[in-house]
Amino acid sequence: MTAVKIATRDSYGNALVELYKKHNNIIVLDADLAAATKTGIFKKAVPDRHYDCGISEGNMMGIAAGLASTGLVPFVSTFAMFAAGRAFEQVRNSIGYPHLNVKIGATHAGISVGEDGATHQCNEDIALMRTIPGMVIINPADDIEAKAAVTAAYDHDGPVYMRFGRLAIPIINDKPDYKFELGKGIVLREGKDAAIIATGLCVNASLEAAEKMAQKGIDVGVVNIHTIKPIDKELIIEVAKKTGKIITVEEHSVIGGLGGAVCEVLSENCPTPVLRLGVNDCFGHSGPAVGLLHEFGLDAEGIDKKVSAYLK
Repeated sequence: MTAVKIATRDSYGNALVELYKKHNNIIVLDADLAAATKTGIFKKAVPDRHYDCGISEGNMMGIAAGLASTGLVPFVSTFAMFAAGRAFEQVRNSIGYPHLNVKIGATHAGISVGEDGATHQCNEDIALMRTIPGMVIINPADDIEAKAAVTAAYDHDGPVYMRFGRLAIPIINDKPDYKFELGKGIVLREGKDAAIIATGLCVNASLEAAEKMAQKGIDVGVVNIHTIKPIDKELIIEVAKKTGKIITVEEHSVIGGLGGAVCEVLSENCPTPVLRLGVNDCFGHSGPAVGLLHEFGLDAEGIDKKVSAYLK
């Protein structure tokens, strides 16, 4: 693991520039937040392919749908709260229903938005997007995975929702054998006592928590589920059968997100006890991102504490 920390929203902006060098049919739309979503990086490199749609997110989704119908591949960006929340109806009806080739880059997801507070800390977006038929959902764990996700989103024919964060996080996938495959989870650590299934910035925290538990004689595996939909059913069932206990960890509501998706898979195929760690049916509040992750028990210390108690 490297000490370098990069926010996945930065990875997104940089990946768009690289993608355009290979595929000049992409076009980028933003809703007056290019500096924050980092599509401004693309705007600086390719100004004539970037359009600011203003604070009009629903209209932006409609524009993206129209562009996609002409054969272009639009990447539309704003905060997760506005992409999944404010523009839900347009995403559902104008993009999802006709199954158009639109890629949504939703940044500033989860409580790690920090000081912007509850109104901007979207902990419901995965749940919302999961309900749209045919929508692919990717929640990358670091810079390397975020860049791979952008390429995979382009290569996929159909709507994709990508979730990016504001907080700079460690790079954990800088390994020669790393491979991103849509719909396939990655076993980062084997374990016999239980398996943590994590997504997004919680993957690194889960790895650190597993190390803490190992020092206490608790052997916990860690699985990175970067694609929430379609989810890797085979891998989830496999680790459930191996360990008999599953813990899901996500910077999202425990209702309808990764935890819900994992429970759906296991209840239908391999009934297994599951502990869901995340935001417990409450709103966030303003505060430093790192402090909020600690308060909500989503840092390594919190995960270690909750999982250790659960396994006792």
